[in-house]
Amino acid sequence: MQIGSVTTPFGRRPVTLALVKRQIETSKINPGKTADKWKVFRDASEARELLGLQDRSLAVLDALLSFHPDNELRQDAQLIVFPSNAQLTLRAHGIAGATLRRHLALLVEAGLIVRKDSPNGKRYPRKDKAGAIDSAFGFDLSPLLMRTDELAMMAQQVVADRFALRRAKENLTICRRDVRKLISAAIEEGASGNWENIEAMYVGLVGRIPRAPTLSDVNSILDEMELLLQEGVNILEVQQKGENNSTNGDQNERHIQNSNTESITELEPRSENAQGAKAVDDDRPKGELVRNFPLGMVIRACPEIAIYGPGGTIGSWREMMGAAVVVRSMLGVSPSAYQEACEVMGPESAATAIACILERAGHINSPGGYLRDLTRKAVRGEFSLGPVLMALLRAHGQGVRAVG
Repeated sequence: MQIGSVTTPFGRRPVTLALVKRQIETSKINPGKTADKWKVFRDASEARELLGLQDRSLAVLDALLSFHPDNELRQDAQLIVFPSNAQLTLRAHGIAGATLRRHLALLVEAGLIVRKDSPNGKRYPRKDKAGAIDSAFGFDLSPLLMRTDELAMMAQQVVADRFALRRAKENLTICRRDVRKLISAAIEEGASGNWENIEAMYVGLVGRIPRAPTLSDVNSILDEMELLLQEGVNILEVQQKGENNSTNGDQNERHIQNSNTESITELEPRSENAQGAKAVDDDRPKGELVRNFPLGMVIRACPEIAIYGPGGTIGSWREMMGAAVVVRSMLGVSPSAYQEACEVMGPESAATAIACILERAGHINSPGGYLRDLTRKAVRGEFSLGPVLMALLRAHGQGVRAVG
């Protein structure tokens, strides 16, 4: 909504309600407030992208500030400058007239200056009998003084984001290198596993990196790259554990054959109620599925489960497992199915599986049967949560990294 181009206290130019509000707010600057105009300019320059400004806009702002006689902006001083377009053009390094007007409009829109037009649209001062400036028409710099703290905070945020982007790029480069070396070594040494598929996923992730990535872009791809790395490490660890179990089994078999023990009952499974009884599935790979996947990454992939944590958030694996018990009941998953999943996968992995099922609840007819199927695949070593979490991360397209 705009006020028409009629004579108003704000001049004869069309202005938006936002600009009217901004001009009124300039009269509310705290008494006695001061600021170094060049410090404010540096903060505005740092925050130019957040303000929607370009380099030329800053050149025009620099020129406007140069017409203010003092280095300080003071609440009790005259903050209106009134250079002509010719003077502004000269101090803005010869900027063209049309370009000058466009960037003046951008500065107004960004809330850094306010127009104070005279009845005839000219810029000039009014002086009293002593020759001092009583009032002036031109560009009011009061918004800069009013927003000094805000601009400083914006500048600090830009610097922090720039540092975070640089750090995220470094982490992504290191993770890419680790994944590439892991895949190459596994293929060259003939390690079992679908390494061609993992390599295809790696190539796909690298291909998604934009030419000029944002922090959100880098963090999103870094999450998936870390999941892919952990997936490869898990495959090798499970394989090594299987080889160790096989070797131990051979040694145990030789030991039994050479034993003088006469009782055959020692080779038979004991009753579950016997003291010190060992579960028949103790050799299954417990806890291998999520192991080192950060909790924050799991929550980003499965945000729906967070509302079932204490206070609607989840900050630890203990809280995650507590929320999973609530969700398990809500989804109609039987206690026995969940208990079996915990025994096979480990409690953290089982809780993560429940979170994944909750996230896809609208596409799963029988959550209990689905969890049992995942448990059976986990026993056979055919199921891993890494690709599931990666798919959910891509589906959500989230970029803000959570700390696990």
